[in-house]
Amino acid sequence: MTRPLTIFGFLGTVLDQGEGPGRWDRWRPTLSLAQQEDLLVDRLVIFRSGGKQEERTAATLEKDLRAVSPTTELVWQFHDIQDPWDFEQVFSWLHGFARTYPMDPEKEEFLVHISTGTHVEQICLFLLTESRHFPARMIQTSPPKRRRGKRSLGTYQIIDLDLSQYDSIAARFFEESQEGTSLLKSGIETRSQTFNQKIEEIEQVALLSDAPILLLGPTGAGKSRLARKIYELKKGRRLLAGPFVEVNCATLHGDHAMSGLFGHARGAYTGALEERKGLLASADGGILFLDEIGELGKDEQTMLLRAVEEKRFLPLGSDQEVESDFQLIAGTNRDLYQEVQRGHFRQDLLARINLWTFELPSLKDRWEDIEPNLDYELKRISNQRGQCYRFNKEARGRYLDFALSAEASWSANFRDLSASMTRLCTLSPSGRIQLEAVQKEIARLRRAWSEPTKADPLASLLSPSALKELDPFDRFQLEGVLQMCKGTKSLSEAGRLLFSKSREKKKKANDADRLRKYLQKFGLRFQDLGN
Repeated sequence: MTRPLTIFGFLGTVLDQGEGPGRWDRWRPTLSLAQQEDLLVDRLVIFRSGGKQEERTAATLEKDLRAVSPTTELVWQFHDIQDPWDFEQVFSWLHGFARTYPMDPEKEEFLVHISTGTHVEQICLFLLTESRHFPARMIQTSPPKRRRGKRSLGTYQIIDLDLSQYDSIAARFFEESQEGTSLLKSGIETRSQTFNQKIEEIEQVALLSDAPILLLGPTGAGKSRLARKIYELKKGRRLLAGPFVEVNCATLHGDHAMSGLFGHARGAYTGALEERKGLLASADGGILFLDEIGELGKDEQTMLLRAVEEKRFLPLGSDQEVESDFQLIAGTNRDLYQEVQRGHFRQDLLARINLWTFELPSLKDRWEDIEPNLDYELKRISNQRGQCYRFNKEARGRYLDFALSAEASWSANFRDLSASMTRLCTLSPSGRIQLEAVQKEIARLRRAWSEPTKADPLASLLSPSALKELDPFDRFQLEGVLQMCKGTKSLSEAGRLLFSKSREKKKKANDADRLRKYLQKFGLRFQDLGN
């Protein structure tokens, strides 16, 4: 059984006009819907204003409709749109109509007519049909080639917006998706299923969200490269117009950290001779990548939080706010949750930047991808130097056997692999990497990975920027204090050991308080020392 057909559309204030007997030789798009021999229209719902200007056109149209299709019901739907070129007014009214008008696509068939109305009205009808607020297909009428003695019925075309049924279009969307994931992987045909799934999710987030993204992973895992590829993907899809601004937070110290990130006014501090824009302002409309965000000081974290939430901030020494609408991508190899517990990172900032968090695995955890990354590095170096580099079969097999073995730690991840390929190519001037060069490179890597590195007792307690700020005197003294604290069970016990001589001269011992205040100078607490 054929479902009844209802068509929605606007009254054409110009195209639907017609007076006198000659009007039948004039193409009128709304009337032509009811004149088509193979299109049985049960109901026409026509949107119009209540103004006098449209009354005459509407009256003539209704009269002629009864003449050509007496079984078609004409329903006038009056709107209160004041300006048919105002997108907000038009969309709001049509949206409200679509939400309240009873439409059951299982019982009725619906079409939306887009040949009448202003361009804004047509666009809004398209959007609401595409979003299924109108559960309909679209119909477009067109004027005929003019022939004397024949009425101008015109032609029509029905457009279905369900793109899934068009194989070529679906294939194009799939192809674009593949291009996006390939871009994020720098064109490397990675084989790790877990990593590939993660990249697909990152691509989806990058294209649909401008919320902060947090990239976790060890040094050399590719956080910086991925951040730049996310920018290139969004830029290529015209989702942003601004630049990619990258900064390593571990290089920012003191006033220069504030100034570098947020800018400063002239005279903000000694040496600030000129006004400075700052990196956040430079990233307006683009992406700001803060690598090693865990190294930021507390003051910078506070200002960054406001800049991310409100898109505005105060440059150092200025009372004039600056606005900058950027997307933040942050990278770190630290456990920020642990840093929050130790009081080194703001909990509210972490909550704001970890909506989308992705952890990049180390190269050792992606053993399937060592070979494709090896080929990528060879191609990169070949393009850079204008010479083709490649392994002979025996050399390639030996290198991969070692690269995939348990003794290959790849402690610096992709940086180790990149450096290794660079050395091999440099020592193979003919472009052919031989077994002898591979054997020497393997020996070099073994030495580098087996050499013990002296652990810095302060490295796990202080940030790299804080370590750089220490005078040698303070460093030696602090290391000695920590050594004395090692193995003690309480702050009081450690204090008694450290101040055993001076406490004899005091009537009231305050060893624990003295030690607490000393540690506080460096942002440390006794419970952080891991005793």
